[in-house]
Amino acid sequence: MKTFGIINKRKLCRLKEYAWRALLLVVMEMYDRFETFTVAIIKINRCIHKIKAEVMAQFDLKSQHVSCLYYLLDANGLTATELCEICAEDKSAISRAIDYLEKRGLIYCDSTAKKRYKALLTLTDEGRMIAKIVDDKIKEVLAQSAAGLSKEEHESFYKSLLTIAANLQRICGDEE
Repeated sequence: MKTFGIINKRKLCRLKEYAWRALLLVVMEMYDRFETFTVAIIKINRCIHKIKAEVMAQFDLKSQHVSCLYYLLDANGLTATELCEICAEDKSAISRAIDYLEKRGLIYCDSTAKKRYKALLTLTDEGRMIAKIVDDKIKEVLAQSAAGLSKEEHESFYKSLLTIAANLQRICGDEE
């Protein structure tokens, strides 16, 4: 039996076998992480959509109106362009939401602007009332969803999530 320094062929074969097993475990762990990550994100997204739909149904609104009401409540008026950026939605989706909310009397559009997308949008009294209910529900859901996490874990989670989101946006060429 030939020896290579201290290691003979048999030991070398066992080491190669262990290395392949270790590599296989790493690959399997990577796929498990991928499955865990994607399934968790899908579940979170479904739950958020369901909660939005349930809250908005009582006002005959849709889940896509949540962000508009939420950000308009937080600001003292925004333009359609600003809403697109803040909500991370495309112009057509925001435009449809604005039209619907305006027809329902929940937002007011300053018509003195030359271009509609530059007009200041503000909540009406009814819109502000609904937006406050939405805001309260958001706070309640965020508190309940963070149950069992320490402040440090919570902060670490959001930091990691934002890093992953930025990395994925860079990978798919969707950087902001």
